[in-house]
Amino acid sequence: MNSSADDKVSKPRQVETELVTAGRDTRAQKGFVNPPVVHGSTVLYPTADDLHAHRGEFQYGRRGTPTTRALQQVLMALEGPQCAGVGLAPSGLSAISTTLLAVLKAGDHLLVCDNAYRPTRNFCNGMLARYGVETSYFDPLIGAGIAELFKPNTRAVVVEAPGSQSFEMPDIRAIASAAHARGALVIDDNTWATPLYHRSLEQGVDISMQAATKYIGGHSDIMFGTISANAKAWPLVAETIQLLGVCAGPDDVFLAIRGLRTLAVRLAQHHHSGLEMARWLAARPEVIAVLHPALENHPGHAIWKRDFTGASGLFSIVLKPAPRKAVDALLDTVELFGMGYSWGGFESLIIPFDCADYRTATKWAPGGPSLRLHIGLENVEDLKADLARGFDAFNAA
Repeated sequence: MNSSADDKVSKPRQVETELVTAGRDTRAQKGFVNPPVVHGSTVLYPTADDLHAHRGEFQYGRRGTPTTRALQQVLMALEGPQCAGVGLAPSGLSAISTTLLAVLKAGDHLLVCDNAYRPTRNFCNGMLARYGVETSYFDPLIGAGIAELFKPNTRAVVVEAPGSQSFEMPDIRAIASAAHARGALVIDDNTWATPLYHRSLEQGVDISMQAATKYIGGHSDIMFGTISANAKAWPLVAETIQLLGVCAGPDDVFLAIRGLRTLAVRLAQHHHSGLEMARWLAARPEVIAVLHPALENHPGHAIWKRDFTGASGLFSIVLKPAPRKAVDALLDTVELFGMGYSWGGFESLIIPFDCADYRTATKWAPGGPSLRLHIGLENVEDLKADLARGFDAFNAA
């Protein structure tokens, strides 16, 4: 945006305003509101001296373009003053794997919460193990007790708050305090709340990752990941991004910028609709538990209320004991809830899940079939009616 000296000393803008204004320079963009989508690899230097000195605002397409810089500026404003840099990746899993490779080496030990995104576990148990990194899993509710799990070679701790299927809420402040006392970094998968509702870098986290495929994109049309780090961890992340050649395509970068502009209003609607649906489901006779941290009876509610300023539209429910055919009848009856392995878009989703076969530090035995729901931007009364028809089919089966 065009600015004056007076603007630069005015009071700090709220995050909703930063989402709309950061990363925009209408004068450089020849008056257009949105930054141009720069498709480019080669950057030409005007003189030999500039070439030898690598002197220039941009050097090579993989290292950044005006489009990627605009997105990074918005994300840094969203993450807050503790953010020293933001890396962009072509998927959420790429953001996770790049982060872990940045902070670990052969012979290191890694602690990972037992409710972590399953592909995170697969990367740890597969590639990291192959390269000589040992991974141990811990109860997400361990809190300060994690201090007993550290080894002399423990280099990092991975948390996910809350877990994106079972929704335990780890105490990041207590875990970070224990980790930092032993020289370990803390990595947070912050996809569920985004930095809009949870500035994890302010809670003691060193690196905050997101599957920006979800709420940042917001429209189920991109694969994207972000890595935000504090001053201590950013040099490790930046170096690894360059060494691995990690970069995101310009069209996806542009769509991520577009999604961020409306994140505040979208996520507010997901929050309110999700909570209304969670409370409605808690009163249904077919449901024995609703796993949503913003509900007062959730075991992690106090931590959520302390550390978060909002909730997203993703949560889970546990149904009363029933055969698979009854659950399938529900799934096949609903029309507004699509069956798909993602979330964060404008549409509502529903999938069955079972954590039991891959949990190692905790036991998953909720007492009945489990469903994960993403509450989209549809009218909640229509969503209730859709699920009510599904429950009728569930009961009939």
